[in-house]
Amino acid sequence: MRGIIIHAPKDLRVEEVEEPELASNEVRVQVSIGGICGSDLHYYHHGGFGTIRVLEPMALGHEFAGVVSEVVTGVSHLVPGMRVAVNPSRACGHCRFCAEGMQNQCLDMRFMGSAMRVPHIQGGFRETVTVNASQCVPIADSLSMGEAAMAEPLAVCLHAAKQAGSLLGKQVLITGAGPIGALCVLVARFAGAARIVVTDVADEPLAIAKKIGAEEVINVVKNTTTLEAYGKEKGTFDVLFEASGNQAALASALDALRPGAVIMQLGLGGEMTLPVNTIVTKELQLRGTFRFHTEFAEAVDLMGKGLINVKPLISATLPFTSATKAFELAGDRSRSMKVQLDFTRSNP
Repeated sequence: MRGIIIHAPKDLRVEEVEEPELASNEVRVQVSIGGICGSDLHYYHHGGFGTIRVLEPMALGHEFAGVVSEVVTGVSHLVPGMRVAVNPSRACGHCRFCAEGMQNQCLDMRFMGSAMRVPHIQGGFRETVTVNASQCVPIADSLSMGEAAMAEPLAVCLHAAKQAGSLLGKQVLITGAGPIGALCVLVARFAGAARIVVTDVADEPLAIAKKIGAEEVINVVKNTTTLEAYGKEKGTFDVLFEASGNQAALASALDALRPGAVIMQLGLGGEMTLPVNTIVTKELQLRGTFRFHTEFAEAVDLMGKGLINVKPLISATLPFTSATKAFELAGDRSRSMKVQLDFTRSNP
């Protein structure tokens, strides 16, 4: 079979890869659609992120859906032909954090398309994958494969919302209108937020944020003082979802938060220097959020029931053999929000 393999920065190849044999409690999935994530782009442009680097050829991809093609004896809840979204996280199930119900903090996590372990954990950008049966979540007949492939990033945002607490009737600020920021708009709207304001440095992603439910969008480059109005009388917003990973975005948002507000930090862009005095005097609650667990199945369920619509975020779907073109497009925020790869078709 073929896969999309990263060898080094800008060295992305569509090449033949070995198809693993099925092990106990595993199923084989024919991949249909895979979405390009920000971490995939980091591998493509830089060969990794932070201290993590690609040390051997690795199939990218952790946002994908497909069709079960083979199951081993003993797997009863999945059958060939079943359409599924695949959870890229496989927690060990027996470390102390798994035992505490914090599987996203598993000490022996195997996350697909990640170079954090050696040998690397191969990703989902392959024509077929073998995964543990527990990683497959059946999808509704009404759900397209492209939508199902959005379950992973949607789960990230659902977990962040859970960490933030109730959003019902809350004033919500979202900094960064990329795929995660846009999905936070959908989640906040579903959770009953009273008002959602989104900031970014580009008009194109902000237009999508407005389309999917934000009451107001602010280009902080063109409108440098608009957010300042929300800082009157010690601030307005109850919750901040910081999805840009940019220190300036976080720092500039603090004045707009009311005392006691919750800051959910989703974006990762390196270490930050924080205005601690403001955090202390306004009694702001800075909280981290990392991956997900039960939220993956919740994401599939919410999309399947039509309660969250991710279709407006999917901007292009290219044949997987056009991987380099797709990655370049995905890195251009003026032309794309979420670019997906179609593994059921290829260029001649």
